[in-house]
Amino acid sequence: MSAATTRSRTPDRQCAEAVEFARRAAVELAGVSAVGEHLGLDVDGDRVVTHYFATLDTAYRGWRWAVTVTRAARSKVVTLDETVLLPGPEALVAPQWVPWSERLRPGDLGPGDLLPTPEDDPRLEPGWSGSDDTTPATAELEAEEDQASDLAGGEDVAIEPAAPHERAQIASVARELGFGRARVLSRLGLELAADRWEKDYGAHTPMAQAAPASCESCGFLVPIGGKLGQAFGVCANEFSPGDGHVVALDYGCGGHSEAAVMPAPVRPAPPVLDELQLEAVRLKPEGSVETTAPDEELGHS
Repeated sequence: MSAATTRSRTPDRQCAEAVEFARRAAVELAGVSAVGEHLGLDVDGDRVVTHYFATLDTAYRGWRWAVTVTRAARSKVVTLDETVLLPGPEALVAPQWVPWSERLRPGDLGPGDLLPTPEDDPRLEPGWSGSDDTTPATAELEAEEDQASDLAGGEDVAIEPAAPHERAQIASVARELGFGRARVLSRLGLELAADRWEKDYGAHTPMAQAAPASCESCGFLVPIGGKLGQAFGVCANEFSPGDGHVVALDYGCGGHSEAAVMPAPVRPAPPVLDELQLEAVRLKPEGSVETTAPDEELGHS
């Protein structure tokens, strides 16, 4: 392991020979008991060389001390650049860092936490908030002006803009229809949400496979609006596993409102043996002759 490992470029002779100088720098930083044998060097540039020393610290097995030395042009004095502890080829290192946006999982967001949404989030697309430069009212007005200009032979025709109360009425209707938001779900966002909901509360789940009917005909289903309302709803049956969740219309469970009708009380059948009444039973057929007294039959078996 003491053989030097160099790159294709030839190292500076004076920097490559400064092994003891680099060792003293590592010992000064980590202590004499933590610096081991010289493992080699790398050429980092013109008159820049990094020397590697094994670390004797058991907590950093496979790591190595990297001491970078250099010298100025036309100078014979080697100076220290930096000393760091770096992992070697067989070192145990932490996994590659992953951004928080990729580490986040459903359920990680707690009270008080803020989750910023990127401006270019593919799950969202611009919506109509009422503060855009071109609102439905102004867009309609511009279209009417263009049409009137064409009819007048290209001359500008002044059209009276919509009254304030009319614009307020348009904004009110827009809010009722779900507008008034800066961004809304894109097609990708809708598909991702549908895939998540279908996975847990869809037709392919074991609960739905054993259900007597689907949620589409259940009285506990609360419809939702929008495009997703064509395939999903909200379950409102407190005894159902999907209570409070968005469920697919083809999902189902045993809590279906029409799953079973309470049967009428069963009327018991008449008893086969009536122990509450006496019945006359003829012991011998008519016309038979008795040859032995009943008392004698009982006394002699």
